[in-house]
Amino acid sequence: MLHKKITVGEKKTIALVAHDHRKDDLLYWVYKHRTQLENHNLVGTGNTASLISERTGLEVEALISGPLGGDQQLGARICEGKIDILIFFWDPLEALPHDPDVKALLRICTLYNIALASSSTTATYLINSPLFTSSYQVEVIDNDHILSVGHGCKKDGMPK
Repeated sequence: MLHKKITVGEKKTIALVAHDHRKDDLLYWVYKHRTQLENHNLVGTGNTASLISERTGLEVEALISGPLGGDQQLGARICEGKIDILIFFWDPLEALPHDPDVKALLRICTLYNIALASSSTTATYLINSPLFTSSYQVEVIDNDHILSVGHGCKKDGMPK
């Protein structure tokens, strides 16, 4: 698989997601760190995005609810290089009907080398890193090459 280096800018796009039993934890964390987050683009799934906006005053782009496809929307944005950080307070003790979607989202973050925090400690480490407010280079999958050549095909488009 081919990779390329991209530059992550000073202003990050940060996805904020929380399962029902972790929403209060995420809300508290965001409220506590709102001054660090306010200079970045924030996006979240369904009710989580609405709650964060209402309770913190931060502008958060709301996608649809996670179980209704919001997790897939975030995954697609990650594949497109439109998300820099995912802060996802998920509930490891609660089996949810959309667990496969959650696993897919976590897998896609790792595959595309996205910074991922699943707890307040890790999220705090991320936003206190010098990289949080500066640009840096990261190696990601080269989708441009895959799309132009085609998976399993020679350059002329014919199967190998």
